[in-house]
Amino acid sequence: MPNNYYSLPFKPSVFINNNTHNKCSIKESISGFLHLLATTYFGECTFDESFGNALWEVDFDNLTSNDKLRGVITESMQDSIKHYEKRLTKITVDIKLRQESISEGKNLQIVRKRIDIFISGTITQTNELFSFVESFYIAPMAF
Repeated sequence: MPNNYYSLPFKPSVFINNNTHNKCSIKESISGFLHLLATTYFGECTFDESFGNALWEVDFDNLTSNDKLRGVITESMQDSIKHYEKRLTKITVDIKLRQESISEGKNLQIVRKRIDIFISGTITQTNELFSFVESFYIAPMAF
């Protein structure tokens, strides 16, 4: 399959200067878009305030159980992917949440919540299986 998709970061100046923008495969393009969707909070994109996911609304919620948080995030990610990423079908989202203790300096331990996002589906255009994994720390947020 040829590389027909523009790679990230997208640089409009390349076109203004009559140059060729770097391209990527459909899998890389979908992965980049899913990363953007996972790291965007509702209202962040002023042109479409429903773009993003609910993860960032529950980022510092320490009172809700991990099972409930997992459900909220899973449902939000599935809904957003179905709405915005039309190149995928048969989408499944699995969220893992866990606490990790991270050493920062000699005597400093920080407890952070780690989120692992597993997304799978089928690429509509090629009928190929697709999988994507994203992991990062939240509460306090750190990429």
